[in-house]
Amino acid sequence: MNKTERQLAIILELQRNKVLKAEDLAVKLETSVRTIYRDIQALSEAGVPLIGTPGFGYTLIEGYFLPPVNFTVEEAVSLLIGADFIEQRFDNQYSQNARSSRAKIEAVLPEPIQNESERVRKNFRLRIHPLNPEIEDREKTHIETIRTAILNQKKIRFKYLKRIPEPDGNRETIRTVAPLGLVLVQGGWLLVANCDLREDRRHFLISRMSELTITNESFEMPDDFNLQEYRPPDDRKIQIRALFNINVADKVKESNIYYIENTELRSDGYYVNFRVREPEELLQWILSWGADVVILEPESFRIRVKEEIKKMLKHY
Repeated sequence: MNKTERQLAIILELQRNKVLKAEDLAVKLETSVRTIYRDIQALSEAGVPLIGTPGFGYTLIEGYFLPPVNFTVEEAVSLLIGADFIEQRFDNQYSQNARSSRAKIEAVLPEPIQNESERVRKNFRLRIHPLNPEIEDREKTHIETIRTAILNQKKIRFKYLKRIPEPDGNRETIRTVAPLGLVLVQGGWLLVANCDLREDRRHFLISRMSELTITNESFEMPDDFNLQEYRPPDDRKIQIRALFNINVADKVKESNIYYIENTELRSDGYYVNFRVREPEELLQWILSWGADVVILEPESFRIRVKEEIKKMLKHY
């Protein structure tokens, strides 16, 4: 990083973080504190309104912004593709903002950069696996409602359709939760929330929600919760081992199903070990492979697969 790039980075860091010490800037920019002092002095002499307070750090006078930044072709393409993604998968408000942002970015690009970025973008296509239009519209509406609830720290209530029925055969439950964050996982939106019913942290697929409303009950965001660092506990305890026809090994790999723990390709087939919470989670996926898969263990799951196949045969 040369002197000009470093001084620009200092301004951007101060705009982003409001207040930073010289030591913090030195760590972020991988340089010495003495160099940061020299850069701060040079920026001040150039008219950048910096304020330094001993023991507190440096800050920019409120209202100061950098003039328009010159984007490289790669930077422009990255921003425009990012806007395409947001337009497709976020709620309606952010979709509109993404379109507006894309138009503004394209408007300020110099003509040579604009032409070159357009040429590059013609060779890339962001094609996200489409949902059922009805589900997609409902999901976007739910995302907007949940986003509002998170910002206002209000609990939400909804009906939830579970993948696996309760012991009484009922799949639908009513939940009141404190929404903590939204995560896009394998093409579907997932809500991380503290559930009143289970008195624990739970995950909910947005596509399985209905009758979603914001309640008047407030909640406080847990001090120990950081969505960027959050890793859910792995409570998959049940082991399932299967043997796939060697001809479909590549397709099994490409399926990228979450439950696969490890695999082994042998001359007699493709051995796959799964780890699940409940065998039912894997049942329909296993059945989709037809005669190309055999369950090796446990015996209880082999019997469950046989039972389901017998039920299927009754329809033919």
